[in-house]
Amino acid sequence: MDVINWNDFEKVEMRVGTILEVNDFPEARKPAYQLSIDFGATIGIKKSSAQITKRYSKEDLIGKQIVAVVNFPKKQIGKFMSECLVLGSVNNDEIVLLTSDFPVENGLRIA
Repeated sequence: MDVINWNDFEKVEMRVGTILEVNDFPEARKPAYQLSIDFGATIGIKKSSAQITKRYSKEDLIGKQIVAVVNFPKKQIGKFMSECLVLGSVNNDEIVLLTSDFPVENGLRIA
């Protein structure tokens, strides 16, 4: 495991957002959804691709608050442009999303 310093950690913008829309992503190499996530007035709505189809249905995800990194560069995934990285714990190819225990304001920073 690489050790980072505090200044490196402070550069990572992890924020809470609410999933507004979920679409299938049939062009993805591994099963995935295309997500639209609201990060509040300052950051706005960002899109992401997430390989979370094993544990979550589209209906389960609408309205769910998740944690994502919002300051990575955009990444082209097929014809889709991913604008943030949704975070989750990974066990082989099954992912469990990082969420908030209680509803909070979209865009709040994780510290």
